Amino acid sequence: MTAVKIIKVMGTSDDSWQAAAEEAYRQASQTVDDISGVEVEDWTADVDDGEITQYKATVEVAFPVHDE
Repeated sequence: MTAVKIIKVMGTSDDSWQAAAEEAYRQASQTVDDISGVEVEDWTADVDDGEITQYKATVEVAFPVHDE
């Protein structure tokens, strides 16, 4: 049986929520090995003068716990 660890990462983008989620994954993959899945937990955005200025995606990243 494999244990799986889950961490939360927030990505941001000036373009879209999808780009924000992809940024969260890219950043996590730089320090986390063997990512087996991601789940978008929350979509939010900053608004200024009636326009979205920054998209944010909170993503749960899952990866196996390895024996040391």
